[in-house]
Amino acid sequence: MFLIAGLGNPGSEYEDTRHNVGFMLIDRLSEACGVKFKRSGKALYAEGLLAGEDVVLLKPQTFMNLSGEALARFSLRYRVGVESIVVVYDDCDLPMGRIRIRKGGGSGGHKGINSIITILGNAEFPRVRLGIGRPPFGDVADYVLSPFEPEEAEARLLMLKRGADAVETIITRGIDCAMNSFNSAP
Repeated sequence: MFLIAGLGNPGSEYEDTRHNVGFMLIDRLSEACGVKFKRSGKALYAEGLLAGEDVVLLKPQTFMNLSGEALARFSLRYRVGVESIVVVYDDCDLPMGRIRIRKGGGSGGHKGINSIITILGNAEFPRVRLGIGRPPFGDVADYVLSPFEPEEAEARLLMLKRGADAVETIITRGIDCAMNSFNSAP
């Protein structure tokens, strides 16, 4: 079984923001699985089959910097080891539309990832980073909480499609194959 967690902030005011592309990807996967979300504690979750594999899709309903709370609870509930937890999230260090897959490592300053590492006590979980780019000027915090521009719509849709394909590849063919297939592609 795999636990696939998308990071974001709860609430309609954050729904279409750059910081919520993790939630957007999880929504896309839930459509592919044909499942609906249920609420449990501080999370929305859905159980289903993705590419023939059992998955739990998770959208923590804490704010970003507390994402580890919900993720840890569900990893214990479903007895999912850290190697089978896939975390999907925004990354302003990647150009808009790029994806990057990693086996583990540090948080890179991302507060949601930092929360997960701190609470799990382990940084070696697979990640799918979704590039949202950096602002040309101004505050990064304001930028990540802003909506996508209309001219970014096509790049965002393509990124979400490729991100969903990357998650499927991780669960069916392994992280190394996914990194080889998706990290070098434009």
